[in-house]
Amino acid sequence: MSDDNNLYIAVIGSGGAAMAAALKSAEHGARITLIERGTIGGTCVNIGCVPSKIMIRAAQIAHLRKTSPFDAGVSAHLPVVDRVKLVQQQQARVEELRNNKYESILRDHTAITVLNGEARFVDTKNLVVTLNGGGEQAVSFDRAFIGTGARPSEPPIPGLTDTPYLTSTSALTLDSVPGRLIVIGAGFVALELAQAFARLGSEVTVLARSHLLSSEDPAIGEAMEAAFKREGIEVHKQTQASRVDYTDHEFIVETNVGILRASQLLVATGRTPNTEALNLGDIGVETAHGAILVDEHLQTTVPGVYAAGDCTDQPEFVYVAAAGGSRAAINMTGGEAILDLSAMPKVMFTDPQVATVGLTEAEALKQGFSVDTRVLNLENVPRALVNFDTHGLIKMVADRDSGRLLGVQAVAGDAGELIQTAVMALRARMTVQAIGDELFPYLTMVEGLKLCAQTFTKDVNQLSCCAG
Repeated sequence: MSDDNNLYIAVIGSGGAAMAAALKSAEHGARITLIERGTIGGTCVNIGCVPSKIMIRAAQIAHLRKTSPFDAGVSAHLPVVDRVKLVQQQQARVEELRNNKYESILRDHTAITVLNGEARFVDTKNLVVTLNGGGEQAVSFDRAFIGTGARPSEPPIPGLTDTPYLTSTSALTLDSVPGRLIVIGAGFVALELAQAFARLGSEVTVLARSHLLSSEDPAIGEAMEAAFKREGIEVHKQTQASRVDYTDHEFIVETNVGILRASQLLVATGRTPNTEALNLGDIGVETAHGAILVDEHLQTTVPGVYAAGDCTDQPEFVYVAAAGGSRAAINMTGGEAILDLSAMPKVMFTDPQVATVGLTEAEALKQGFSVDTRVLNLENVPRALVNFDTHGLIKMVADRDSGRLLGVQAVAGDAGELIQTAVMALRARMTVQAIGDELFPYLTMVEGLKLCAQTFTKDVNQLSCCAG
């Protein structure tokens, strides 16, 4: 793409999707006005992936100091948790990454102008920005990109709005560890934070509307429920809150299993797209429950207006957002790119981790495949045996006729690391036979993929130690 195409692109937002769109558009010779109403950097670096993974790691260290499979030979001690210092360390790293990966890049970029304010569309070629410093500024564009992200949703529970409940955002910077914590929600964010607080010293109760991780293979939720039970985290399934009150520094939650009380209440039941201030309806951009509908080219229902990330109907992962932003930029500047999510990995950073890619058994059957599956328990994985931690499983879903891999679901320490190998195998349309014949390093968790693949044709108990 030549530098003289003189395209003007308005980018709304500054998170993973918006930054990728702005930088890639600039590479292709466009000039960009980037509009951000809040903190530069979006969810991931500020209030999502980065701070939560720091907190989860600190909680894991605290947990291992208190208890590990090697306590008979290595002394254990109850750690003293200074939550204020942990939050300071966490937020210092957040600020460092925000500056290095977002603010300084935008500051030094000659093709990108930043406006701090809230954008709303006037028509399909113009928008108005209500500036944070006062006043308004008109912005005309040839193409527009929307990357405004999402925020924690508030479920319609009577009384909830009037209480100082925690969201994932406020929970991450809470400066003390709650004595008792109730978590409403049973998805990735809810379970990550539930376990982290439990490991830092909270008594935690999780309320699941159906069961844990209800959108995943049932074996995954069962394995995580067992993991939580081992750590003393209470799980109430098929449980809904009918009312929430807050009196004398205590939350009182009425549920179908009785009245529960806690010093803090965390609500993590999903996220709501940040699209209501954009005036999308008036210019013809279609949404569903606030989420912008996009095609495989990331274009909305209005030609020339593109979107990606958590404000759209796509899966809410920052790497999906960034991939969508960069592909949208290619398309906005005259190229042709699509976002293929057929081999999209998902990771939940609990301990054990949950990681999946491709189709579950139920999804494969629904799509009409003749299906063959295997579940390998971690007692059969040498890495888990030498770790003295064999809780978990690896499940493979294959096409019965061809043997081609269709999906993998894993619950294991480092499941997030092993899943990328499964992503590459899926992308390459490998068969389970081919995966079983591949060389995998011994005493790695990823070797579990090879072992699971081999169980399609062999009894894993009859294999030699290095699973040749």
